[in-house]
Amino acid sequence: MSVMWNPWHGCRKVSEGCRHCYVYRQDGRHNLDSSRARKTAAFGLPVQRSRDGRFKIPAGERVYACFTSDFLLEEADAWRPAAWEMMRLRHDLSFMFFTKRIERLRDVLPPDWGAGYDNVTVGCTVENQEMAARRLPCFLNTPVRHRIIVCAPLLEPLELSPWLSPAIEEVSVGGESGPEARTCDYDWVLSVRRQCVEADIPFRYHQTGALLLKEGRLYRIRRACQHSQARRADIDYKITDREPL
Repeated sequence: MSVMWNPWHGCRKVSEGCRHCYVYRQDGRHNLDSSRARKTAAFGLPVQRSRDGRFKIPAGERVYACFTSDFLLEEADAWRPAAWEMMRLRHDLSFMFFTKRIERLRDVLPPDWGAGYDNVTVGCTVENQEMAARRLPCFLNTPVRHRIIVCAPLLEPLELSPWLSPAIEEVSVGGESGPEARTCDYDWVLSVRRQCVEADIPFRYHQTGALLLKEGRLYRIRRACQHSQARRADIDYKITDREPL
């Protein structure tokens, strides 16, 4: 089971992968400014209790954090220490967040982080070769106990081999969703998979995206089917759980 936890909402675009951000698309329907970060009513969700005194999120759940923002967003610096503390207190939960600002992580870690909290997984997002070359060396040189690389939206062929070390627990690949989605070539997906197999690192194909080019044919895939169609491709490698990211 999993829970979404968005302690703050809104983010500034920082790279090409942000161009068609789904948060901007959703907020635009309600005339909201996605570039302005704001603390949400769900900020304290991990430590909220029911009337009987039990935590509302039971032990053992996976908690996806900040999926409508970036956990390392500069504007959230004042709020993040409390978020770290909730992660520390709820050591019985498994937290995961993705970031396009991995270069900030070392400077905003909690004092007792050490090699990383055992219940926190950090995903570094790379959408093209430029961002892979910029972000992944920093990612590998920052103390994190559980690391994954998230290639989403995958916008071009990627050569990840220089950074596929045993420190990487998984590589997850997905295309871009939305009406303005850019095409994801299935050959790019298979290339990343081949690199992972050669390095013996788990590979997950978590989402096709809205436009998938495969064997010379362009497929338009409805949003509701993008995760299931990726699973049907059956190309995951060494993945023990089937829950999509």
